[in-house]
Amino acid sequence: MTQPFVHQPLPTRVIFGTGTLTQLGAELERIGARRALVLSTPGRAEAQARAIAASIGERSAGVFAGAVMHTPVEVTESALTVVRERAADALVAFGGGSVTGLGKALALRTDLPQIVLPTTYAGSEMTPVLGEVAAGTKTTRKDPRIQPEIVIYDVELTLSLPAGVSATSGMNAIAHAVEALYARERSPLTSLMAEQGIASLAETLPRIIDRPQDREARAGALYGAWLCGSCLGMVGMALHHKLCHVLGGTFNLPHAETHTIVLPHAAAYNTPAAEPAMARAARALGTADAAGGLYDLAGRLGARQALRDLGMPESGIEETVRRTMADPYWNPRPLEAEALRELLAKAWHGERPSLAG
Repeated sequence: MTQPFVHQPLPTRVIFGTGTLTQLGAELERIGARRALVLSTPGRAEAQARAIAASIGERSAGVFAGAVMHTPVEVTESALTVVRERAADALVAFGGGSVTGLGKALALRTDLPQIVLPTTYAGSEMTPVLGEVAAGTKTTRKDPRIQPEIVIYDVELTLSLPAGVSATSGMNAIAHAVEALYARERSPLTSLMAEQGIASLAETLPRIIDRPQDREARAGALYGAWLCGSCLGMVGMALHHKLCHVLGGTFNLPHAETHTIVLPHAAAYNTPAAEPAMARAARALGTADAAGGLYDLAGRLGARQALRDLGMPESGIEETVRRTMADPYWNPRPLEAEALRELLAKAWHGERPSLAG
């Protein structure tokens, strides 16, 4: 029998395909934008962002190329100054999760409409969730103003994404779906989307590692990222995301790689309390054990599997447990300090996850 549920669809307009970047000008016109500020990270992405800004002609308010990982509030304040100086009336975020996060932070403060042009498989463009870092602490908030109005998925924009980054970016998206499967706010639709999103990424990410220019695989991964991000946008987060937010904010660890390493261990922790959800995840992965399947997938993709390899000190395990327990997210299994220490120790060493404990 279907359990009672509440389902809240997302309002984001999604344009998906190949060559869809050409529709940016028409979408800006559709929302009445006259001066759109293009956001990006520095370096090669900035050059691409300037080309995008040039392509929209008089509707461009230029480029701000200062986005960085974890959305520090001081970077947001710098970008906010540029928004005001150039009288921008819309935001175009070109890039991965760091750029999307900056666009969301600006939208929260200004209520300007956002158009996101994803270049990775983060999936965060489909959520009303923002994570920000201030004074070494990462906090998250959920607000309708954070939800982007338009997302333009163009497979062509992902072809230059290095295979290794594709792998961890895709694992980050899978993490959204795994948590959505056992979320308190899940519905039949979010569970369907989550399972298909996991399956799509699990099938296409290895192909991208082997053949980075495989357009069909790239399209499948981008489709999976959309599904995973969408289902997370409609539910809440649990232990996995809490751990990653604490680790990222406290130790400035790379976002996608941290998700990749922690995910199998968080799945193992929650499996005893969420067996039906984990069975669906295992089915999507084509394995009998979701936690082991996630660990094996990360290994197949050549991703790093130990937190120590990201620069986290072993002494940070205790601080992570303390911060996680002090302000926990809802989780299907109650948080136990000793069990969390064991989880983090395995993740720090890169050991295979265990369902015990």
